[in-house]
Amino acid sequence: MNDAVPRAVEAQTDSVQPERTGSVPQPPDDGPAGPAPLDVPRAPTGHPVVDAHVERLADADDLTTDGHVQVYEDVHRGLRDELTALDAGPGPAGPARHPTTTP
Repeated sequence: MNDAVPRAVEAQTDSVQPERTGSVPQPPDDGPAGPAPLDVPRAPTGHPVVDAHVERLADADDLTTDGHVQVYEDVHRGLRDELTALDAGPGPAGPARHPTTTP
């Protein structure tokens, strides 16, 4: 049997306990965290409109977490609109029916 452990416990029980003044320790504040930069790198894509939307994500760095949703939704909407515009861009229309079918 190892006697080292009981001696350590005895030493702890013999130590002087600090006097309690009756104050109750306060729990940590569970409120929303303050604004803090996320420091997420944003690499340029080469498409100026897309880059502008991606840079808009930096606006979330100055907001509390409650405000991030609005920025993310705005950026998502802008990127979705840009993709939709690319799909509707100029170009030949696709075939009306499958090329292997005969009229």
